[in-house]
Amino acid sequence: MKAKTPPSNSNFVKAAIDNDIKSGKLNERRWNGKPSLLSEHEKANVDPARIRTRFPPEPNGYLHIGHAKSICLNFGLANEYGGICHLRFDDTNPATEDNEYVDSIRDSVKWLGFDWGPHEYFSSDYFGRLYEFAEALINADLAYVDSLDAEEMRQYRGTLTEPGENSPFRTRSRDENLTLFQEMRQGNHAEGVHVLRLKIDMASPNINLRDPVAYRIKHASHHRTGNTWSIYPSYDFTHGVSDALENITHSICTLEFEDHRPLYDWLNQQLMELGFFQKPLPRQIEFARLNLSHVILSKRKLIQLVKEKHVEGWDDPRMPTLVGARRRGYSAEGLRMFTDRIGVSKADSWIDYTILEDCMREALNESSMRKIAVLNPIKLVIENFEAGHTETCFAPNHPQQKELGKRDVSLSKELWIEREDFSENPPKGYFRLFVGNTVRLRYGYVIKCTGFEKDEQGIVRTVFCEYFPDSKSGTPGADTYKVKGNIHWVDANNSVKADVILYDRLFKTEHPGEHGDFIDDLNPNSKKVIEVQIEHSAAQATAGECFQFERHGYFTVDPSSKTENLIFNRTVTLRDSWKK
Repeated sequence: MKAKTPPSNSNFVKAAIDNDIKSGKLNERRWNGKPSLLSEHEKANVDPARIRTRFPPEPNGYLHIGHAKSICLNFGLANEYGGICHLRFDDTNPATEDNEYVDSIRDSVKWLGFDWGPHEYFSSDYFGRLYEFAEALINADLAYVDSLDAEEMRQYRGTLTEPGENSPFRTRSRDENLTLFQEMRQGNHAEGVHVLRLKIDMASPNINLRDPVAYRIKHASHHRTGNTWSIYPSYDFTHGVSDALENITHSICTLEFEDHRPLYDWLNQQLMELGFFQKPLPRQIEFARLNLSHVILSKRKLIQLVKEKHVEGWDDPRMPTLVGARRRGYSAEGLRMFTDRIGVSKADSWIDYTILEDCMREALNESSMRKIAVLNPIKLVIENFEAGHTETCFAPNHPQQKELGKRDVSLSKELWIEREDFSENPPKGYFRLFVGNTVRLRYGYVIKCTGFEKDEQGIVRTVFCEYFPDSKSGTPGADTYKVKGNIHWVDANNSVKADVILYDRLFKTEHPGEHGDFIDDLNPNSKKVIEVQIEHSAAQATAGECFQFERHGYFTVDPSSKTENLIFNRTVTLRDSWKK
């Protein structure tokens, strides 16, 4: 099932695809490979889709909100053009990859609303083909085994302003290179002794073309291939070739891959000239990655936050990971709306976090049922209400969706109200409860404050009032009572006690780390736990269910919540309160 994505605005990526279609470049796409070399797995890729994109994460961590932009772009373009988007795991580094991350990535992409059908692939599916390509490049004098150590290789590489120098091993014979490479494959050499490098141009102004490493020795078990291999292809050797093997028409990448494009194009061109690929080869198009204020999207820094226990794990609701966003209560619809709203650009820019929050408010306003919760409760006693008597009031489940009906809300002599709705010394313009003032209990009666009671510390604990029996909302004559204040409440006799976690931004500065260590910019007030009172109808709320708590914002039931111990995460407030 494909997600219902908003219509994409015109952008330079779509313009490039439209031009490719108009030019006829994509009309006669053929499978990139000699038929005799195709595996059954590769043959399964062949279908009539004219546009083929891919989302190619490395399974070495959890996806974050920046990845959501790429997911929505790649799957959205494929959907819009009636094409196919592949989910491909670029799993070339056995030291950092794990099936845990594979499962999490699958789950996050599906949660966002996208389905890749049968088109799930792994770069490790192509290890055999990649090794075959490497031997062919050696035979064509386009690759060689280098025996420089890491430090020597850096010295020979040169700088951004100075060209590199050829390795003394660059002139090895074809037979010697093949023999050494096969020995590397058989596990006969220690890690770091040899690497396979592409023979391109050590004087190139693009450092990526200065004989990049294609294979390294790694005596490590791979999460899918086990101990089959003692050598593993580099990401740069694998990435563009995998696109060609999968017949990808448009490789949509972030801007940091712009300097890598000449390498990918060179490698695919050489393999095409060696007879492995056919035209047209994949076209790479770069776009600006997401830069979000008050957020860190560096995988390395996110790992640091988790390892140093600044957060409670990858799914901490303050984290920008998709598992964290989901636990917090962010909706997939809101994230798709956000990625569509910020658009696709070629230039780097910063997106203010409030735009993401506004999208969440907009999406959650449509989908969230309403509940009443008192976050900082004090007792309200209606002195002239009969003890032991309970009345039923009616509150809409969603004020903009009348078809969802109303729910029963009980009212008795003792209620919980918000502490901020009573003032001992009210300022000018204060229309809520103070001695002598009249307000309406939302969905209930009009009341008049008659007094209050303090504890030994001088803190107001109980407010007293009397009600007007003919003022109940929805009854004839109730609208004759004209009051300026309207406060919400829950029945103290059957309300539900719950924990609410008030989450705020993880970082207190707009650009964490801009002026020092990003850890120093952590917001000490990003999490606060309070005990609240919620209306009885919320007692059976289930994990992941999101409500609008009237006046307060949107709150989602945490996965750790239980009926006897409800826990709600604050997803987003009703309006931006950060600057205030």
